[in-house]
Amino acid sequence: MRTCLLGLDIGSSSVKASVLDATTGKCVTSAQSPSSEMEILAPFPGWAEQNPETWWIHLKNAIEMILKSGTVTAREISAVGISYQMHGLVCVNQNLEVVRNAIIWCDSRAVDIGNRALKDLGKEKCLTRLLNSPGNFTASKLRWVMDNEPDITGQIFKFMLPGDWIALKLTGQVTTTQSGLSEGIFWDFQNREIAGFMLDYYSVNPEWIPEVVPTFGIQGSITAETARETGLPEGIPVSYRAGDQPNNALSLNVLNPGEIAATAGTSGVVYGVTDKAENDPLSRVNTFLHVNHTFENPRHGILLCINGSGIMNAWIRKLYGSPLSYEEMNRMASEIPTGSDGLVILPFGNGAERMLENRDTAASIHGIRFNNHTMNHLIRAGQEGIAFAFHKGIQIMRNLGMDINIIRAGHSNMFLSPVFCETLAAISAAEIELFNTDGSLGAARGAGIGAGIFPELSNAFKGLEKIRVYNPPVDSTPYTEAYKRWEKELKV
Repeated sequence: MRTCLLGLDIGSSSVKASVLDATTGKCVTSAQSPSSEMEILAPFPGWAEQNPETWWIHLKNAIEMILKSGTVTAREISAVGISYQMHGLVCVNQNLEVVRNAIIWCDSRAVDIGNRALKDLGKEKCLTRLLNSPGNFTASKLRWVMDNEPDITGQIFKFMLPGDWIALKLTGQVTTTQSGLSEGIFWDFQNREIAGFMLDYYSVNPEWIPEVVPTFGIQGSITAETARETGLPEGIPVSYRAGDQPNNALSLNVLNPGEIAATAGTSGVVYGVTDKAENDPLSRVNTFLHVNHTFENPRHGILLCINGSGIMNAWIRKLYGSPLSYEEMNRMASEIPTGSDGLVILPFGNGAERMLENRDTAASIHGIRFNNHTMNHLIRAGQEGIAFAFHKGIQIMRNLGMDINIIRAGHSNMFLSPVFCETLAAISAAEIELFNTDGSLGAARGAGIGAGIFPELSNAFKGLEKIRVYNPPVDSTPYTEAYKRWEKELKV
């Protein structure tokens, strides 16, 4: 009987599940639910919420599709790994019931709270010990709940990140990880412990923090109830959990200093690994504990996040008015010359942008001419605008001393677009390497590492293959000129 590993990727757009053959390193099958994007609830400008039970419904749907595919049996699945959307907040009561919608990563309601914390605690203390501004992260979102929803606050038994809640549903155990605490701005890098001064400042009850378990290792087992609901074997371990961007780096074998990973789904991310406790004085990029961090061999992930990435592409798709595939959009974009005949789009329409110093500038379109520009121009300008935003962020990371010559990414989402890849390679002067992997496969590999199924770390990356490379062009002038027009409109 084969040994297979199940990876679950809990995004804000969809839930994807993949099964990896542990012997060959090949993907056996994958499924995604829903087929289109999940709804993000925004009752007020800058807010973004989802009901965690929606994630659970789509997780079960994805697993059901896998088990009905005929390509794998439940008995062959030996371990489960979880990747999840970062920086979210889930609160549960003593019955482990969710007491409010999750406040997700792109929600910007807590920006002022984080800014005030930075001022009160002091910039030097925050950047030395948290390596970040408290910003709009999980800790500040929790403080917002405490300030504005006293009835909800009175019910809180534990707070969790989205992946912690999924692990709870699978295992019945309330746990978190050091890496997760660092992404929520609850970790003191200097003292290598939970940031007590941060809890004190926000008046957070330390008992609200779940038990801390290793990123790789047995984090709990599938319960009988979960087995009935999902069809998974009772008793198999959940043996890995990580936020989507550290996990994306794992999926691409980006584990050592100097290596760079990228992703461009709803949001866009460039993620670099370092062994140094780096911070940006303006907190435009953020530092967290990487998945393979140990005190003996520190591994920190420097993360540049662009909230307005693939969501811009999805928004333009909705404007078309009739069914339009992303493949067709990529073809339409390629029919327009570099620079979109002067049309410029700033993609920052998905909440406050950390790389713009937490400004919420909104998206905007510039230079549109009704007699010249078509839907094809709009699609290309959107994809170019996303690539330009990536380059803007890469410049910040280079100014921190990071050497970015090669960017690894999965062949998915915006990286399926030749226009996006060619533009990014041209303006960044970096080679783009695309691999046959994604977040769910990374989570499956992580599950194998955590369960001890892979005897050596290198065994986890068998089957990982480079499938396409974009090199910078000999003449990048048209791209750099288009970028200058874009940057001029940014005005920040």
